Amino acid sequence: MMLELATVAISVSKPAKQAAKWYRDKLGLEIGGEPEGHWVVVAPKGMTGGPKGPWHGIHLCEEDKPETGNTGILFLSKDIEATCKELKDRGVRFTHELSKESWGTYAMFADPDGNEFWLMPSV
Repeated sequence: MMLELATVAISVSKPAKQAAKWYRDKLGLEIGGEPEGHWVVVAPKGMTGGPKGPWHGIHLCEEDKPETGNTGILFLSKDIEATCKELKDRGVRFTHELSKESWGTYAMFADPDGNEFWLMPSV
């Protein structure tokens, strides 16, 4: 049996539809399908699936008191330095500036609810 990862859920404090606009406007993700009640899915451009919406995306779930911190979600970039600059120009808050470690190069940034994401260069 082979399982495939489809979406990862994170909690957001604002209505999911409103939170999805941050992911669209700041990170350039697409809002997939129609919001369903308290949730919506965002995904990288071109990663949307059939009529049920995007796959390989982030499932934004509205919560009254979202738990913040490291989501473990990793974004890859072909030009990490340019990507960091572009995200900062868009007003994205970095929680860990771009640095090179013995195990690799990375940066971390957060959404307005404090959910942290990793950014590393693609291989």
